[in-house]
Amino acid sequence: MKTNNRKILYALFLSGSCLSGYLLWFLLRPVDIIAVHHSENSFTSVLIRHYPFTDKGKIQWWLENQGRLKEKYGIPKTDNDGFFEVIFWDFGEGYKETDGYDRLCFTDMRPSLNCIEKNKVFAVWNNKNKDIFLGVDDGFYRIDENGKMVKTKYK
Repeated sequence: MKTNNRKILYALFLSGSCLSGYLLWFLLRPVDIIAVHHSENSFTSVLIRHYPFTDKGKIQWWLENQGRLKEKYGIPKTDNDGFFEVIFWDFGEGYKETDGYDRLCFTDMRPSLNCIEKNKVFAVWNNKNKDIFLGVDDGFYRIDENGKMVKTKYK
């Protein structure tokens, strides 16, 4: 009887370890930038996979990677007045044909596979005071010129 209990405990421990390892790998994998589409003026769409799931993770990822994004992809791209908006989209199943209704299609690509499903992960933009806003699931955060971050709920 003791041998069977040990085998069961060993199997549970092994299963739990594998599940924990997979979960840790899944949560810590890096954000994969698939494509960047610059639209008119200061609007940029960034197609990503493996995005952070939490609001805190999305904000932390932006803060840690904004220099690299600027250097490698020209994000954020500002207009003549210094305004910008960057939306990070879940790339999901990849590019698709237009459905004529609700997909986001990119004019800088030739049809027919130039659209994605509209699944926004988060957004970053600024205002005339040069405050930075980070829109996430639970509301948005404003970062002022002094670096102070204030959370605001969506109404």
